[in-house]
Amino acid sequence: MNNILFNQDLVTIALRIPVLLIVITVHEYAHARMAFQFGDATAEKQGRMNLNPIYHLDPIGSLMILLVGFGWAKPVPINPYNFNNYRRGLRWVSFAGPLSNFIVGFFSLLIFTILFNGGLIEFGGLLFRFFQQLIIINVYIALFNLLPIPPLDGSKILMSFISDQHLGLYQQLERYAPFILIGLIITGVLGTIIVPAASLILSFYQLVIGLLPGI
Repeated sequence: MNNILFNQDLVTIALRIPVLLIVITVHEYAHARMAFQFGDATAEKQGRMNLNPIYHLDPIGSLMILLVGFGWAKPVPINPYNFNNYRRGLRWVSFAGPLSNFIVGFFSLLIFTILFNGGLIEFGGLLFRFFQQLIIINVYIALFNLLPIPPLDGSKILMSFISDQHLGLYQQLERYAPFILIGLIITGVLGTIIVPAASLILSFYQLVIGLLPGI
């Protein structure tokens, strides 16, 4: 399933458009909703706590998802000082986006398995390829955003655990973050991190689904 991610034919890229809308919208909505639950209404007041993908698309990040399968959306505005618990709020709001993609990826595979086993999806057909993209890109986006590199979600999760005395030192690294990400992509290190991790997660999904009765 991983190989289909790097297939750049026009059909695959076209199929990624609806996938992109689903993946990004769910991810950013989850951030906004979790922030609201922790007492910060910043995203809600700016109209970002909704399922309209137009509000969440970032031009460059969206293009990256279309071409290579991972990228980013327009960040949801949050004010962590509004959280009723700063560190806990920062941690869960940051994790909400990747978690939502893991959940959507799992249920996409579940639905795909049911439909495919029921003969409702033809092997290699458009619906087959759509689900491939939907499943793998959700997992890739989740893993990409969990990298502890600013401004990705993983960096904020890490910050929620770092003591105040070391927080300033970590924040100084933010100025180098874009260069680190570019270097990881160009050297192929990013792929060597994400691809094996995605394979493990997909295998776990398949194991869980295989244990479900009637699947």
